[in-house]
Amino acid sequence: MPTRELVSRDLRRLLLGGVEVDYVLVRRRGRRGVGLKVDPAGLTVNAPLTVSVASIESYLRASERWIAKKLAEWGERKTPEASWADGAPLPYLGRSLTLRLAGTGRARAELEGDELYVTIPASSNDAVRKGVIGWYKRAALVHLAGRTYSIARDSGLPMPTVFLSSALARWGSCNSKREIRFTWRLVKAPPAIVDYVVCHELAHLRHMNHSPAFWAEVERLCPGHKRLRSELEATDHLYRSF
Repeated sequence: MPTRELVSRDLRRLLLGGVEVDYVLVRRRGRRGVGLKVDPAGLTVNAPLTVSVASIESYLRASERWIAKKLAEWGERKTPEASWADGAPLPYLGRSLTLRLAGTGRARAELEGDELYVTIPASSNDAVRKGVIGWYKRAALVHLAGRTYSIARDSGLPMPTVFLSSALARWGSCNSKREIRFTWRLVKAPPAIVDYVVCHELAHLRHMNHSPAFWAEVERLCPGHKRLRSELEATDHLYRSF
């Protein structure tokens, strides 16, 4: 039986049915055909080296209805609606912050203790939402990049480049260029779960697959990762309310 050696693993994006869909393209030696998988992490495409990206994306367009159906099935888990009223709770790294509307003026958001004060140009839920999400993105980049660099340095791993995404179905991704992307929504989860996702992506710097060797590396970086993985899978919909 031929060995399906991993060659590359890259995050790509394609417009399907008017919606931008992120997918991971996995290239393997010895693979004969294109295969699709949709799970809580999103869409993964497994393909041989000989198939062009154009051919793969034509196949994805032909499978558009199936992909949309599967992604919708994973997204049907009940997600609580966000509230943008003064006093609304906001999850952040295992804490419950309190949203405070600080009136109208130059757009800004500042955290004081466990209260997030948001000033907006005009009074509307959309303006509050944009202000809150802007703060989350800034806080996420600082925290996620910091944890990634700290764990990589302490574990003897090469230093990756960290980017943010707004993905709803994928917490993180790592490609063969040592680029790691995390959705900013990850910082709504408790710190231990955040660290698990960071370690999961860092493990891909050595193993661009989900082989036993990969999971052994995850365990080295994050002892007891199975419990954290289960907690994330059971509650991830709670972090997608906005």
